[in-house]
Amino acid sequence: MATEPAALALPSAGPDEVAVTLQVNGETHTVVVDPRTTLLDALRERLALPGTKKGCDRGACGACTVLVAGQRINSCLTLAIMHDDQAITTIEGLAQGDDLHPVQAAFLECDAFQCGYCTPGQIMSAVALLDEGHTGSAAEIQEWMSGNICRCGAYNHILDAIQHVAQGGR
Repeated sequence: MATEPAALALPSAGPDEVAVTLQVNGETHTVVVDPRTTLLDALRERLALPGTKKGCDRGACGACTVLVAGQRINSCLTLAIMHDDQAITTIEGLAQGDDLHPVQAAFLECDAFQCGYCTPGQIMSAVALLDEGHTGSAAEIQEWMSGNICRCGAYNHILDAIQHVAQGGR
């Protein structure tokens, strides 16, 4: 008669939840999260900001791009607790009321999206790219946007939109 193997000790559910203050789109939000919660999940699930998309959840597609202190990051690769009290901008925070951000307006004008799933991340990366000054040539823009994938293939229109804004267009 075979004996049952000794029961394996199961790991605990994890560390206790912690309160994090997130400065999102100019508003202060205090959320209670598991310390392992990504910034992406905190934005989508705790703050009900669905514009930031969950694409690959591995930092390879750019759909989750947001700005933290003006720098673009993949929000799926960082923990919410790492951004306590830092300025975070999501796609929902770009427009000023009914006035679209110039990049948002250019994406519409240049038809720089098809299905639209990658569009928020593309726009957030484009805003950062313009602020960083990486618009010297089409090749430079393409290189600095290379972390954002468009499965529909709207790259030429995305490039047109970014160049339009870089050249002073609205």
